[in-house]
Amino acid sequence: MNFLENIITSLMLIRVTDIIDIAIVAFVIYKLFSLLRNTRAEQVLKGLIFVLFFASIADMLNLNTVSWVMNQFLTVALVFIIVVFQPELRSALERLGRGRSLFSSEKIQRDERSIDELVSAMSSLSRQKIGALVVLEREVGLSDIIESGTKLDSDISSELLINIFIPNTPLHDGAVIIRKNTIAAAACYLPLSSSNTIAKELGTRHRAAIGISEKSDCLVVIVSEETGSISVAENGKINRYFDEESLRIRLKNELVNTDSASEVLKKEKKGEGNEKEK
Repeated sequence: MNFLENIITSLMLIRVTDIIDIAIVAFVIYKLFSLLRNTRAEQVLKGLIFVLFFASIADMLNLNTVSWVMNQFLTVALVFIIVVFQPELRSALERLGRGRSLFSSEKIQRDERSIDELVSAMSSLSRQKIGALVVLEREVGLSDIIESGTKLDSDISSELLINIFIPNTPLHDGAVIIRKNTIAAAACYLPLSSSNTIAKELGTRHRAAIGISEKSDCLVVIVSEETGSISVAENGKINRYFDEESLRIRLKNELVNTDSASEVLKKEKKGEGNEKEK
C-alpha cells in the first residue's frame, strides 16, 4: 500500500508545466530521430545512446575508472559527430527550418497554363525517350543552383522546354529551374543524393533529382532517357510511372491552391461530359 500511496502522491505533485515540459522534450527527440532516419548519423546516434546507457550503469555500480573513460569519450564524441556528420546535420537543420510550412497554408501561386505547358513538354519528351530534369522552386530559394547554369528568365512553353533537352544542344545537359511562372535557368548542376536506398536501376539524373529534393522543398520532374518513364521527386522520395493526366493532377494539386485545382478538375470533367453528349 505504501508503494501505491507514494505513486499517487507523486502523480498529484505533477504540474501542468511539467507535462508540457516532458511533451516538448519528447517531441524534440522524436523529430530528431525522424530527421536523421536512413542516414549515417542514425547509426552514430544509436551508438551514442548505448554509450550513455553504459555510462549510467557504471555510475550506479560506482565504477569510477569506467565512468571517467565514458565521460571523456562523450566529450570528444560531441566534436567528432559535428565534424564527421556535418552534411547530415546541416540537412536535418535545413529540413527543420522548412518546418514553418507546416504552420502556413500559403503556396507560391502557379499559372495553370504554365503547368499545362510543362506537362505537355514532359509527355512529348517521354514519348521520344529524351531525358529531362525540371526543378520547380517553392519556398526555399535555389539561387545558388541557378547560378551554376545559364540564366534564361523566359516564359514557360512546351516548345522551349523540348528544345532545351534535345540531345547535343548547348543546354541539354543539366537541370532546368522553374521559379514561379518563368524558366529561370537551364543546364544547372544539382547535388547527388548519397542515400543507399535508391533503386539501382535509377541513374544519375534520378539521383540528382532526389538530392536536390532532400536539400529543399522543391518538386522535381524527371523523364528517363532509357525507358521514357516520368517520375516526380519530393522530400527525398521519388514516385515513378506517371502518365500525362496523373502528372497534371499531381502538379496542380501540389502547386496550385486546393480550391483552384478542384475547380480546374471539375471544369475538365464537365468538358469531357459535354463532348460525350455531343
